[in-house]
Amino acid sequence: MAVGSFDFTIAIGGEAGQGIATPGDILARIFVRRGLHLNTYNAYQSIIRGGHIFLYLRVCDEEIYTHGDKLDILMCLNQDTMDRHLQLMRPGSWVLYNEDNIKPGEAGDGVQLCPLPVTKLSVTRNRLSQNTMAVGSAAHLLGLDFQVLEESLTLRFQRQGQAVIDENVSVARAGYDHSVANFEAFDQTVPTGPKPLAVWSGNEALAMGGAAAGVKFYAAYPMSPATGVLHWMAQNARNLGIMVRQVEDEIGVANMVIGAAHTGCRAMCATSGGGFALMTEAVGSAAMMEIPAVFIDVMRAGPSTGVPTKTEQGDLWQVLGASQGDFERFIVAPTTPVDCFNTMPELFNLTDKYQCPGIVVSDLLLSEGRFSIAPDLIDMHPHIDRGELITKGSSTDGYMRYKDTETGISPRALPGLEGYVHVVATDEHDENSQLLSDEFTNPHKRRKMVEKRARKFKVAIEDIKPPELEGPADAEITLIGWGSTYGVIREAVEILAQQGVAVNHLAIKWIVPFHGEAITEILSKSKRVVVVENSFSGQFYRYMRSETGLSVDGHIRKYDGEPFIPHHIVDGVKAHLAEKIECFVPYQEAIT
Repeated sequence: MAVGSFDFTIAIGGEAGQGIATPGDILARIFVRRGLHLNTYNAYQSIIRGGHIFLYLRVCDEEIYTHGDKLDILMCLNQDTMDRHLQLMRPGSWVLYNEDNIKPGEAGDGVQLCPLPVTKLSVTRNRLSQNTMAVGSAAHLLGLDFQVLEESLTLRFQRQGQAVIDENVSVARAGYDHSVANFEAFDQTVPTGPKPLAVWSGNEALAMGGAAAGVKFYAAYPMSPATGVLHWMAQNARNLGIMVRQVEDEIGVANMVIGAAHTGCRAMCATSGGGFALMTEAVGSAAMMEIPAVFIDVMRAGPSTGVPTKTEQGDLWQVLGASQGDFERFIVAPTTPVDCFNTMPELFNLTDKYQCPGIVVSDLLLSEGRFSIAPDLIDMHPHIDRGELITKGSSTDGYMRYKDTETGISPRALPGLEGYVHVVATDEHDENSQLLSDEFTNPHKRRKMVEKRARKFKVAIEDIKPPELEGPADAEITLIGWGSTYGVIREAVEILAQQGVAVNHLAIKWIVPFHGEAITEILSKSKRVVVVENSFSGQFYRYMRSETGLSVDGHIRKYDGEPFIPHHIVDGVKAHLAEKIECFVPYQEAIT
C-alpha cells in the first residue's frame, strides 16, 4: 500500500444468531458506494446458534487482496469477543461494546474503550438494537455524516416496512449522538473513490462466469462452502434461461451434468471435497466418453467432514487423482474473484475444444469472502469456442466419433443428428465407438485410443498462458503460491519491499496442464525459493517436484483452518533469511 493511503479494518464479533452479517452489510454498502475497495472474511463455526463468529471488513482507497492483519474498530456483541480480541487492539484503535452486559478487560495503551449504554439510549427492547447502535457510533468515529448511514439503513430494511426503518434509524442516531458527545473520532477523513463499486463473493463470481460462458444446466447438492454457487444460479436461473436442479446426492449431480453436456449443453456443478469424492467415478467416465463438463471443488478443512466452515488447500491430490486410470483433465485454481469469473469462459472453451472434463479448485477463503468489484471490469459476453462440435446437417460417410486425428481431437456430433450414429459408453472403444470389451481386446486398438486422448494435451498447453514472475528479478527470495494465496503473498511482498527486503512472487494458476519448463526456467534464476501453501503436507510442492524435479529452500505452511494473513508471510521470509531454516510453520496466533 502506498504511504498515507486510507486503510481501515472493522471487526464485528459475537455468536451465531446475533445478527452479525447485518451491520457488516450496512457498512459495506456505505464504503463501496463511496468507491472504496473492500475485502471481508468471516470466521465462523458450523453451528446454528452459539459459537464464536468474527467478521472482518477491510476498507482501502487502493485495491486490496486480503483482509489484512490489523484491527482499527472492534465491535463486541458479547463478552466472549471482548475476552478473545481486546489484547490484539493497537494504539489508536477503538472498542465498541454494550456496557449493560459486557465488561472490558485490560486495554493496551492508546486503545479507546467506547461503552454504549444501550438500554438507556434505545427506544426499543429488540435485543439486536446494540448492533445498530454500534454501527451508528462507528459512523461517527469514521467521520461519516449521519445521512449517509440513514440511507444505507433505509436500503437494508426497506423490505420490512417503514416502521422497521424508523426504529433502526432512531437507534443508530442515538449511538451516533452518544459517540459525538463522548468519543474522539478518527483523525483522517474517509475518502471518496472515483466511482461507486459493487460487492460480490468468489462463489458469485464463479456462478456469473459460468453464466457468461453459456452454461444452461447447473446441478448441485448443497455443501458448504460451495453452496453460494447454487444460490446464485437458483436466484437468476429464470432470467438467464438456466435449468437448475438440486439433486439427492453428488453422484447424481455429476451424472446429470455429464448427461446434459453430452447433448451439447454447457453444464457445471460445484461441491466441496467430500462431495467431489463421490463425483470422481463420473469424472473418469466423462474423460472416457470425451464429454466436456466442469466441476468446481471449493476446498474446506478435511478429511471427511473435517471443519466445514474453515479453509484449506488440502484437496489438490484428490483432484489430481480423481477417478482411476490415465486420462486428461484440466485443473485450474483461480487467484482472485475477478480471476474466478474470467476463468470460467476460458475453461469451458478449453474443455469443449479438447473434449475432456475441467476442474476448478477454489477454497472457502476465496469463495465465501466478499470483495469490491468495478462492474465495468466484468465482460458478460466473452468469446465462446465450442471446438469440433457438429450441431446440424447429416452424414452418409460413416461417422467415427473417436477418430484418431493428428491432434487427438475428434469431431463431436450432437445426439440425434442423421447419419451420426455412435455409441457413448464408459467402456474403452475404438475409433468407430465399438466397445473393446465386446470383442477380443486388441492391444493395438487400446493403445491407439489412449495415445489419441493423450495427444490432445501436447497441444493444449499452448492455449494456456504460463505463469509470470512478479517483482524484482534480483530478489533475495522467490515465493511460490497457488490459487487463493495470491493476494496475501502479494501484500506481504509489498510490505517486505517497504522494509528493504527484495522478494518476488510466482503465482501458479494452471495445475494441469503444468508449465513445467517455464517454471523451471524462472526458478533456475532465483537465489532462494520458498513455497507458501495452506496444507500440512505441502501438496503443491510435492506435485511441482514430481513435474519438474525441482527442490526448494523452504516452506511456509498453515493448516489450522484460518487463512494466511500478511505478517505470517513477512515473518516467514525474515526467518528464512536470518536463520536459513528449511521449513517454517508460523505460530498460529491469527487474530481469529
